[in-house]
Amino acid sequence: MNRNLTNLNNNLREDNTNLTQANAVLESKVTNLTAETMKIQELEMEKRNLTNQIKDMEAKGNELNISRAQWSIDAYCPRKDGRRQCKSCQPGWILFQSSCYVVLDYKNSTDRKTWEEARENCKIRSSDLVVVDNAEEKKYVSDKSWGSSGNEGYWIGLKVEDGKWKWVDGNDLADSSWIENPTDGHCAISRQTQGWKSVKCNDTNRWICEQKYLSV
Repeated sequence: MNRNLTNLNNNLREDNTNLTQANAVLESKVTNLTAETMKIQELEMEKRNLTNQIKDMEAKGNELNISRAQWSIDAYCPRKDGRRQCKSCQPGWILFQSSCYVVLDYKNSTDRKTWEEARENCKIRSSDLVVVDNAEEKKYVSDKSWGSSGNEGYWIGLKVEDGKWKWVDGNDLADSSWIENPTDGHCAISRQTQGWKSVKCNDTNRWICEQKYLSV
């Protein structure tokens, strides 16, 4: 009888141990499931936040597009006597071929800018530093580089990158005879009677911006 009771007690202990281990496994699974549930909730919340951000960005983008469209209408088609009269270039810009140009002809040296600063100024005007595509345009830009001599020229959209002359639109300079060999840290200026010159990009000069004309 004692032997049977002893065996029964041992079996009960073993069962209790197995139940304890099984309970521990279940608790671990519950903990993991709880963590996964929290992670899912966090991901869902992040998804909602991102969705709201996208909606806000789309709304702001639409507002910006409308604002730009309105700016274009006002810039190219100003009202006169209650009616809009559209022109190929906005006031103060000069039409040549298929582009409009503005010459920032600052006499005071304190108003002049580095190449990067000049480019940013053009971008504010919805344009970029002038890119010259052909000999006719090169001559036109040179003719508009008023009163320039020595290094006091006008920035154009040409800069040395990776040992090559590159335009701001990403294209390489096609005709290397238009300017001296590239030097790192240099950008190009246009002068009225002396062609182009390579100078340090952090020099300060006047500049010429270009934008596509409006077909009216």
